[in-house]
Amino acid sequence: MSFTGELGFEINVPADHGRAVWEETYSRVEALGGCAYGTEAMHVLRAEKGYIVVGQDTDGTVTPDDVGLAWTFGKNKRDFVGKRSLTKPDLAAPGRRQLVGLLTHDGATLLEEGAQITSAAAPPVGTPALGHVTSSYWSEALRRPIALALVKDGRKRKGSTLYVPMQHRSVPVEIVSPVFFDAEGARLRG
Repeated sequence: MSFTGELGFEINVPADHGRAVWEETYSRVEALGGCAYGTEAMHVLRAEKGYIVVGQDTDGTVTPDDVGLAWTFGKNKRDFVGKRSLTKPDLAAPGRRQLVGLLTHDGATLLEEGAQITSAAAPPVGTPALGHVTSSYWSEALRRPIALALVKDGRKRKGSTLYVPMQHRSVPVEIVSPVFFDAEGARLRG
């Protein structure tokens, strides 16, 4: 499993061997059609796959189910760290914010991270937001901006239009799956 959802490796060597290992590895990877990439590319790749960054796409209120990871813990286990917390009424209440993908209707506007999400283009003052944008990037693979967001009842809203008020206008967005690219994970299995 890689953080980017792409086939990749991390190599740890003593510092005095670093340059030689880098040059040899880079040469072989390049010959196979692969490449090295930096941290910004890494963040775009992980967002395209719907991979979260804890503390950016989550906070202390988000449960594994909220981000689509309920499968990661054994509900039938007698006990596990955090099991008691997951039984608290607020963490199982309907209307929780869930991780979703956002695509702008215009296919060009890059949403601001942290921007609020509303049900109307111009909601009355005091109307609570339905959620917020957690990550936003230009996706070269999709040739358009993509965003991840936490939205109230997000999974039930797939296909619907919501709005992201920004500085000079309200941007209409479609709620989609948080996995924008390679949903089957074929590239990771390379």
